[in-house]
Amino acid sequence: MGQLLQEKRKLALDRIDIAILEALQKDGRMSNAALAEKVGLSQSACSRRLENLEKSGTIRGYHAQLSNAALGHEITAIVHISLSGQFEKTLSDFETAIKRCPNVLSCHLMSGEYDYILRIAARDLSDYERIHKEWLSAMPHVTKINSSFALREVVDRTALGLRPDLA
Repeated sequence: MGQLLQEKRKLALDRIDIAILEALQKDGRMSNAALAEKVGLSQSACSRRLENLEKSGTIRGYHAQLSNAALGHEITAIVHISLSGQFEKTLSDFETAIKRCPNVLSCHLMSGEYDYILRIAARDLSDYERIHKEWLSAMPHVTKINSSFALREVVDRTALGLRPDLA
């Protein structure tokens, strides 16, 4: 994993790479022809740059952004998890288990008071209770669970503001 991170850092982004990334953040379904025209490249040159951005890990994938509410998941829970320790095996056991929980939208190893912060989608409070009992409480090495519920989503960006000073 460390080597992959080093390879990512080696890729120097120029203004054309940034233009490609900005365009794809707005429309990930854009055809290569449309993308090439938008950034002022031939289709083959655009395709090569896109392949380099994908291979370097700068572009991790292409996704549809779904509405949790439209799919019946009205509740977003932010969950803080404390483990019994931060030994490599303890972290690994927890991370392996949490990846299997289908309601976990994101999970981050943290510094500070809690070891992990999770974002979880649930249909309602009863569904969250089920997730808590069947999944979260059953996770290995968990000693404390603190749940908060989002009242309203204010910002949920999928596009990263790319700084012009990267060019």
